[in-house]
Amino acid sequence: MDEMLQAAPLARTRQEALPPLENGDHLTRAEFERRYAAQPHLKKAELIEGVVYVPSPVSLTHSRLHAAVMAWLGTYWASTPGLELFDNATVILDRENEVQPDAALCVARGGQTKASGNYLQGAPELIVEVAATSAAYDLHEKLRVYRRSGVREYVVLLAQEQQTIWHRLNEGRYDTVTADEDGVIRSEVFPGLHFRPDLFWADDLAGLLSALQVGLATAEHKSFVELLAQAS
Repeated sequence: MDEMLQAAPLARTRQEALPPLENGDHLTRAEFERRYAAQPHLKKAELIEGVVYVPSPVSLTHSRLHAAVMAWLGTYWASTPGLELFDNATVILDRENEVQPDAALCVARGGQTKASGNYLQGAPELIVEVAATSAAYDLHEKLRVYRRSGVREYVVLLAQEQQTIWHRLNEGRYDTVTADEDGVIRSEVFPGLHFRPDLFWADDLAGLLSALQVGLATAEHKSFVELLAQAS
């Protein structure tokens, strides 16, 4: 018992001695996770190509846009059994990349991801990131990592420019998907997942969800739900 009491303060001392995570630190994923665990007050940090990124505090604009994204994806998730939706979950991509995307939509069975303890491992089929501007690392370092890892659709929402950039993986490269004549971007990975950029940027959540309902009523979505049911 005495040895246990002596060991507990020693363990706390070692944990307290770990340096805090700082932007630009070059770390292994194991060291990144140790330092992250030692900073319970830190809500988000990412390791991109072995480099640490600690985002600035979340603005009201980012939070509002993020909420709209989750309402849109959450509605699709509720209507499509066999999927998993994650909000800021830690995703392990490889030895040098551990990220926390704003939103990740995954196929639960037979998809590209699996649970690894309390984390997600593998490339989600669809990732959505809310970025302040086009200069953000979401469109540079992180984009290259997502493309290489096999994220099939990667959506970046640029808050300042009010711009939607929807990437679709095609033979190892990302093609940019634009809205059709009806103003709708249709996901190829998740049939029925319709997005109206104009309504999203106009803060018309009701309209955005109405456009999604049109997608959910399609034969393509019904077939997708049946396919997911067979897999489960």
